[in-house]
Amino acid sequence: MIDLSPVTLTILMFVGLLIGLFLGHPLAFVLGGLAVIFGLIGWGPQCLYMFMNRIYNVMDNYVLIAIPLFIFMANILERSGVAEKLFDSFRLLLGPLRGGVAVAVVIVCTLFAACTGIIGASVVSMSLLAMPTMLKYGYQKELTTGTIAAGGTLGILIPPSIMLVVMGDQARLSVGKLFIGAVLPGLVLAALYIIYILLRCLINPKLGPALSPEERKMYSLITRVSQSVKYLVPPMILILGVLGSIFFGVATPTEAAAVGAFLAFVMMLVYRRFSWKAITEAIWQTAKTNCMVIIILCGATCFTGVFLGIGGGDVIKDLLLGLGLGKWGIFWIMMLIVFILGMFIDWIGIVLITFPVFLPIARQLGFDPLWFVIMIAINLQASFLTPPFGYALFYLKGTAPEGVTIMDIYKGIIPFVFLMICGLLICVIFPSLSLWLPSLMVR
Repeated sequence: MIDLSPVTLTILMFVGLLIGLFLGHPLAFVLGGLAVIFGLIGWGPQCLYMFMNRIYNVMDNYVLIAIPLFIFMANILERSGVAEKLFDSFRLLLGPLRGGVAVAVVIVCTLFAACTGIIGASVVSMSLLAMPTMLKYGYQKELTTGTIAAGGTLGILIPPSIMLVVMGDQARLSVGKLFIGAVLPGLVLAALYIIYILLRCLINPKLGPALSPEERKMYSLITRVSQSVKYLVPPMILILGVLGSIFFGVATPTEAAAVGAFLAFVMMLVYRRFSWKAITEAIWQTAKTNCMVIIILCGATCFTGVFLGIGGGDVIKDLLLGLGLGKWGIFWIMMLIVFILGMFIDWIGIVLITFPVFLPIARQLGFDPLWFVIMIAINLQASFLTPPFGYALFYLKGTAPEGVTIMDIYKGIIPFVFLMICGLLICVIFPSLSLWLPSLMVR
């Protein structure tokens, strides 16, 4: 044991975290390694017993069973062809509008988000489906990449989202209420994207041309509408099966995840995409993703235990409250910290590091915990788009056709990051957007 003040230990832990991440080491091992080092400094070998208890609590957590089920559901849907059918039908329906294909991308991403909750699945699927089509129709590269990247990130906010599952567990809040509370904020963001696309293409039609008259004549309006409705029904059944069962109190989020996985499997059969190879790949991908999430949770819970044990939470709390910025000033400082962290750390690390510190401060300042957590969830949308480590940017670059550069992607996401900030402001000004639906839930 080394006798160091809580302030010194707090600074050293965060410096160690930054050094480990910038050296390129995996987040789970950086957090776990720092926990061991500073646990030994603070308490000696006794800290190992605390680590075992915290890791066992992660392994024994019933709520977290929803994570592999939702991941499996997303992987099944990715192979079912639902996104492909939806995009084709909405592309033809909205194509006659300027910017209509981009609007179709946002709508399909919103629906796909409500079926998956996995960013990678949404961004990669829509990039492969929509980007070649949009570029063929003459859409600006920046508008194309920005629309797909921003639309794809809705999957981490609109339920079912594995981020909300982890948030609910860490905040000791109802995951069901978080799911329902995030629906309207997610739709607000989608609406902002659609309005922005339509206005930009109205002002400058060259950014997103409408379909040619020849292509419009290939299908009648009735045919286009009927096709859209036809391919919209199965995803809506899945969405209602998952969220509806939670909202009406029929199932817990974990049970609803099982329902969703079953319905996704049925959709694979309906769309005739079933194969043993597809099932095997889905199971294997689910196992890999779930292991990544759980091992980060284990490393982070040890890090958090040590950080709070040495008094780090009190140090940060006293620092923020001592700034004299008032209730809302501290709120926006916390949001700014989350936004900046999103440039360098993935959402799992941000949630597990900030929640033990920020939630007690938010409660002390009188913020509703459910509302506060949803505000952080909205804020974390930007973490997938902001360089240098925005995951959606790398997903997009990895699947983009030749001629689309990383600079095209960076330029494309800038307006959408500002739209995300606008969406956050709207939800802060109108808290009922996050709290009204949870208040109607059947207990």
